[in-house]
Amino acid sequence: MKSLRIPLIAALLTVSAFAARRPNIVVILADDMGYSDLGCYGGEIATPNLDSLAAGGLRFTQMYNTARCWSSRASIMTGYYAQEVRRDIVEGVVSGTKGIRPRWAALLSEYLRPLGYRNYHSGKWHIDGKPLTSGFDHSFDVNNNTNDNFSANRHTYDGKQIPQTKDYYVTTEIATRAIDQLREHEKEHSDQPFFLYLCFIAPHFPLQAPAADIARYRDRYRVGWNVIAAERYARLVRMGLANNPDPMMERDVGPPYDFPADVAKIGPGEINRPLPWSELTNVQRDLQATKMSIHAAMVDRMDQEIGRVLAQIRAMGGEDNTIVMFASDNGASAEIMVRGGGHDPSAAPGSERTFLCLGPGWSSSSNTPFRRHKTWVHEGGISTPFIVRWPARIHGRGELRTAPLHFVDVVPTLLEVAGGEKPDSWKGLPVPPSPGRSFVKLFDRDLPGVHEDLWWEHEGNRALREGDWKIVAVRNGPWELYNLANDRSESHNLAAAEPDRVRSMAAQWERKLAEIRAHALSDYQP
Repeated sequence: MKSLRIPLIAALLTVSAFAARRPNIVVILADDMGYSDLGCYGGEIATPNLDSLAAGGLRFTQMYNTARCWSSRASIMTGYYAQEVRRDIVEGVVSGTKGIRPRWAALLSEYLRPLGYRNYHSGKWHIDGKPLTSGFDHSFDVNNNTNDNFSANRHTYDGKQIPQTKDYYVTTEIATRAIDQLREHEKEHSDQPFFLYLCFIAPHFPLQAPAADIARYRDRYRVGWNVIAAERYARLVRMGLANNPDPMMERDVGPPYDFPADVAKIGPGEINRPLPWSELTNVQRDLQATKMSIHAAMVDRMDQEIGRVLAQIRAMGGEDNTIVMFASDNGASAEIMVRGGGHDPSAAPGSERTFLCLGPGWSSSSNTPFRRHKTWVHEGGISTPFIVRWPARIHGRGELRTAPLHFVDVVPTLLEVAGGEKPDSWKGLPVPPSPGRSFVKLFDRDLPGVHEDLWWEHEGNRALREGDWKIVAVRNGPWELYNLANDRSESHNLAAAEPDRVRSMAAQWERKLAEIRAHALSDYQP
């Protein structure tokens, strides 16, 4: 018996030692934040904590999301295009926000739990199902409430409504609940690694922030969106984050959805086109500058709260072996609408009785150096800042990575670093091949991409990227063609000059659609 027990004990010790080396994982998402809103991506907003994260790790220049909140969350948590898991529209299938994932489509949290991870969620969810039935041990869920940043209405912790407090602000609460989870983890589960899925609402509309935060930016944006965009572009070029010409603002492209009555509710200061700042009235300039000051305050406050969460991880002694990823779920939003409790023009802008949206002028500025906005699959709608830091493994400090990546790559990457792999079957069903690819090899040095192509579709807007070439089209519009190597601003449409390339890439887009549709239908029962 002794000769049998020694190998067994040795094996158990090996497993235990390996488990102890598994990194903690933190995935942080912003909501509706533009590519250049962070200081480390060329912005003027104070984001010292995220800037420090980037300085201690890597910044990726070509990470892509899906152009929308719920579809991006499906991709980043499953490793599949959202249509494959019925979380964006598939024609003839109950899908999109009402879609239920195929039973084989597990979430990252469900893959990590058998590897010994404790899983924590705080903030926005916007995935089908509930966090506590999807592999999470605790969840602060704002239940997709994006109508009021000062109300605890519908905000629950482990399924129970939380109380309203006097100074409640959702960005702060999301961080506080995450810190509570980490403290409990340190006290009761310090022998296990953790996964924290930290999802802020900021800076999604309505533009609302604590008055003191807004005050710090009150006069910063009176120079207008054209000047701010130009300043950001110059910094992006100096940082090596942009090499394409800065696109002209498209003065005839407004919000993706037309709500003229809502524009009227806001008053004469609102404008739904990115006209040159010099053409705006004084009333319009006042309101527009104020709106951007609130947006900046929301990003600033989010950065402060991220700093508190990272400080808690440091206090636990976990910073060195914690991999942190930060991104935005889509580009900045050109939307203008009034929801929730409505808009009171007499209330202080940014307070709980107001409902303001960024609009296309400032959205264009926030998405510098790219075109278009959230919902479009031009670069402005799908490009996100992406920061990765893991001191124990990533030794580059402040380096750039230029390979084109997509949110579908997050799951295979994190499974690799956690020492696991995606199973061949889940809940008795075969798991189809994933479009996601691990980018762990990019941790050491900048290398070419891991994809032959990348695919997008949202609300009829569609795109495909092969190498540096990209075809893109708006709903019911013709294909455009761009060489992103020198034109990520998508300013020079080469479709007429390269018809064969357009036809070939369009055919590939259709083939990918057929594969994606087949996966969506694999266990579908109407």
